[in-house]
Amino acid sequence: MKVTTAGIDLAKNVFQVHGVDEHGKTVLKKQVKREQMAPFFANLPTCLIGMEACGSAHHWARKLQALGHTVRLIAPQFVKPYVKTNKNDAADAEAICEAVGRPNMRFVPVKNIEQQAVLALHRVRQGFIKARTAQVNQIRGLLAEFGLIVPQGISHIASRVPELIEDASNELPGSFRTLINQLVDHVKVLHTQVLDMEAKIKAWHRESEMSRKLEQIPGIGPVTASALVATIGDAKAFENARQLAAWMGLVPRQHSTGGKAKLMGISKRGDTYLRTLLIHGARSAIVAFQRKAMKEDSWLGKLLLRRNPNVSAVALANKNARIVWALLAKDRTYRNELTPMVAGV
Repeated sequence: MKVTTAGIDLAKNVFQVHGVDEHGKTVLKKQVKREQMAPFFANLPTCLIGMEACGSAHHWARKLQALGHTVRLIAPQFVKPYVKTNKNDAADAEAICEAVGRPNMRFVPVKNIEQQAVLALHRVRQGFIKARTAQVNQIRGLLAEFGLIVPQGISHIASRVPELIEDASNELPGSFRTLINQLVDHVKVLHTQVLDMEAKIKAWHRESEMSRKLEQIPGIGPVTASALVATIGDAKAFENARQLAAWMGLVPRQHSTGGKAKLMGISKRGDTYLRTLLIHGARSAIVAFQRKAMKEDSWLGKLLLRRNPNVSAVALANKNARIVWALLAKDRTYRNELTPMVAGV
């Protein structure tokens, strides 16, 4: 029988494939090795293929799309409810096959090679920042054991630590002084690597028309703009601006029942990195807004009068996400003085 829908449980070497026909009857259960994947699906009639959005998913999606198949990527949390029994590769592949055929299922857009390359720069930069922060905290912790306190902040490492190491009155052992100097040099190397990644991201940003367009929004710079363009891809995959904001986890969680609506904090779903960039960018935009002559009759001015800065930052990040959708999906240009029609997008 002809396979119309298939689910693939991805792995490093051995893949599990589950296929059904047009009536939903199982007609294919097979383990396929990595080197056999392309020939197997090249000989399979074109069908709908579902995979979890995990490691190497975008690579295999592009490969299978090139063979003529229709590929859909599903977030793992949406597949889990369809697992009928204990977790194993065959059960996972069957659950994926079941989930991809649901009419109301949500899918993850397939990223192209350029998008993945840009996001790799962002992920490496993020890793260097985490390593730099961890190294700075380790230096502060080691010095605290000897009664030497360094204020929080990376800038204090370069300004305070050399003075403490050179001070002979603190009775630090020579080996410990050498150790701290080595750790400070490591922080400098990590900082240089962060700056190198940022330079590469900004170079890509300057060549991307869509990324430069997003930079015009207050609170969005080159790093955030490039991350948004590379992650979102085709904004038309979202029906409206609120869907994009919800995809980023910037809308309230609901716990409603009996016709009584109860809204809670933001859902924090989706990409944590994107959400963090948008919220921190909104904080900087609020600070810049407060330094200037505040227009209390503006949207942000009215918001700051009735809400604290943290809530205002999240609200502004939500609004910026919606503006991003309008600029990308409808090919608009950002205007600083928004009319009521555009402000409500």
